[in-house]
Order: sequence, then C-alpha cells, then structure tokens
Amino acid sequence: MKKFLTILFIGLLNFTSNIFADDKILDSLKEGNKIIFIRHAIAPGNGDPENFNIKDCSTQRNLSESGIKQSKKIGLFFKNNKIKIDQVLSSEWCRCKDTAKYAFENYTTFNALNSFYDEKFSANETKQMNDLMKFIKNWDSDKNLVFVTHYVVISSILNVGSSSGEIVISDKNLNIIGSITTM
Repeated sequence: MKKFLTILFIGLLNFTSNIFADDKILDSLKEGNKIIFIRHAIAPGNGDPENFNIKDCSTQRNLSESGIKQSKKIGLFFKNNKIKIDQVLSSEWCRCKDTAKYAFENYTTFNALNSFYDEKFSANETKQMNDLMKFIKNWDSDKNLVFVTHYVVISSILNVGSSSGEIVISDKNLNIIGSITTM
C-alpha cells in the first residue's frame, strides 16, 4: 500500500505541473552539457503589432496569465529535478524575457535569439543564426545552456517546430535528444 501511495503521489506531482519528461530525456538533462531551447510561454496572438517597440512591452504581445503560470511550471521542473544550468539567455522580446524571469529569475538577453518572423526583421535571420552557431561552438560547460526564444529561431536552427512553452533539448552539435511539452 505504501508503494502504491508513493507512486500515486509522484503521479499527482507530475499531473499538477503538466510537464512530463521520459527517463531518457531527464537523465540527459541531469548529465549536463546540453543546449535547451524553450519557446516563450503562452502569449496570445500571432506576430507582433504594427507599433512594436523592443523597448516598450506595452507595444508587444505579452504573456497571458496562463503563460505566466506555464513559465513558473517550467522553472519548477528544472528546480525539482535538480537540473544544473550554466546560464539562461533570452530574446530581447518581452514575452521571452518574462518567460525567462518567471522560470529562472536570472537571465541575460542575447539578440541572436530575437524573432525574425515579421517582415521588418526577416533580413536578420542569417546574421542571427551565424551569431548563435558561433556562440554554441564556443560554449563550454558541464552544465546546461538555456535559450528562451521564438518558434522561428528554433525552427531555423533545429529544423523542428515547437509549441508555446515547449522545451527542445539538443547536444552541442544540435542533434535533438527530445522535447518536453508544457501546459
């Protein structure tokens, strides 16, 4: 009976966080030396408003209450599983910075992670991807590196789609190990 209650309790913890990672992915994260791409949490809408200003969050799509909760759950997942983080880098867009803030508290912005979805930023893709690849090549740690970014960045560098708050894990050579969907 005690074993059943323990399994039930662990199951409830996973259910309440809505973050499920299989043992292979979790073990890989605990090993360290992984690149973790996180698409910003839920921010209703698509693209950026016409009056978008990178320095003014009121002109941007921002996290909803669900997005804030999702970000906090992401942080709890890393904390509860004792996943070691070298550093957290975020796009300069407010929805990414807020995801990083609510999940990890400490982060640094890195413009190579910025969105290039909108036509006015699309010309930045090649330079950003080159800068990101250079950064990854020079990164050296036995802990994990976290990038909080956008669908287009993850798609461009890993050739895979991602949903809001999804965590995509790769090795330093950008071979995908797996992904974790969050809600």
